[in-house]
Formats: sequence, C-alpha cells, structure tokens
Amino acid sequence: MTLPRKLSHPRGLPVGARRPRTAQLRRPANDGAEVLQHGGKTFIIYSASHCSTADDKLGMLTYNGGDPLSSSSWVKSPNPVFQRSDANRVYGPGHNGFFKSPDGTEDWIVYHTNSSSSGGCDMNRSTRAQKFTWNADGTPNFGTPVGLGVPLASPSSE
Repeated sequence: MTLPRKLSHPRGLPVGARRPRTAQLRRPANDGAEVLQHGGKTFIIYSASHCSTADDKLGMLTYNGGDPLSSSSWVKSPNPVFQRSDANRVYGPGHNGFFKSPDGTEDWIVYHTNSSSSGGCDMNRSTRAQKFTWNADGTPNFGTPVGLGVPLASPSSE
C-alpha cells in the first residue's frame, strides 16, 4: 500500500466461490482465512460456505511459488480438508485458527461448529480444538471433527 486507502499492486483473487462446495444455495462465501506453514510449505485454510449452513467446511490453497497475489501461484484442494461429521453430530465446522502445544511438539486446530444440522450463526455454535497431524506429502491432516463430550488429551506439556 502506498497510502492507507491506496493499493500499490493490483487486487488479486487467489480463490473464489466457484465450485459447488463453496457455492451453497444461500450464501456463497470463502472467509475466515488463516495461513498455516509447515516444512517449507505455505497453506491458506479457509471457510468454504457460510455458518448458516450445516455444510460450512474448510478448503485449502497451497502456495506453489510466484506472486502470492496471483491465482496461478496457488493450487486449490479438490476436496474439503475438514467437514461435517453426522456420526459425531458436528455440523458446519469453520472459521479456524492454529496453535502449537506449549512444548511445540503438537499442532492444533481451533474452530467453531454446531451440534445440530439446523444450527446457524447464533449462540449455539461452540468453539472446539483438536490435535492434527501431517500427511506424508506435507499437507495437513485435520481428521474428523470430534463431537461434544468426547474426552481429548490436553496439548503436550499443559
């Protein structure tokens, strides 16, 4: 930026609501993006829908070099990387963040979600956190969202 209200570079759009999973019937949105870095790779993990639907989920972009404001510098994951689990009564997981365990040995995801498929963007959403791992190709493996009341181990050294 050259001034607080003036860009020095053309606007870029690394991702848009162009696929069926991000273009839900009611409110297509890609929001809540968070950067995640690991092993020399950079990812953007984002909410791919809207909290008003049980199908809010997380999508992923992987940076492949070049101008980070150019869509050609990013590869969009063909499938959601974290999504609802009817078996665990977890609907619309989105708006994520990441943190390390106190001793730095574990990676954790924090997100909000509903326990009802008819839930929305109201006070019934709960914040949850769970440990995640890394796939052999260096991409994150967030697993399946855990239901309320399931005991989880605390972050390492806590």
